[in-house]
Amino acid sequence: MEIIRATKTAQQAGAYYVRIQAMARKHQIPLDEEFDEHDTPETKYIVAVDDYLPVATCRLYAIDSERVMLGRIVVLPDYRHAGLGTRVVQEAERWAKELGYEIAVVESRDNKIHFYETMGYAVDYSQKIVGHTFTCFRMEKNL
Repeated sequence: MEIIRATKTAQQAGAYYVRIQAMARKHQIPLDEEFDEHDTPETKYIVAVDDYLPVATCRLYAIDSERVMLGRIVVLPDYRHAGLGTRVVQEAERWAKELGYEIAVVESRDNKIHFYETMGYAVDYSQKIVGHTFTCFRMEKNL
């Protein structure tokens, strides 16, 4: 399994593929909701690739000069519970730190909070985000 920083269009398409398969399809999320204003040519993506198939992803973009948002962290169902979510988040954190960010932020679904806590993120229960599909809470970690 290779974890890559998706700097080429074809690699970024892999990130989109994973999101369409695991989120848009499974949760009936319209593409214009899954792909938002943060999916731009400047957005950074991490992709896990099994041989040639993209199987997990994470995107990252600046909130401000100190904070970076990690999101759209997705692993295809057949590849879950093998540590890939952790690996793509860790690579995103490394990249963010190299880019000069000090704090990583995630908006975790309520049923995934424990996953991020095990990686050192602290939840702020006052920062509740109620969306069409999920309820999320803001979490942060010093890089």
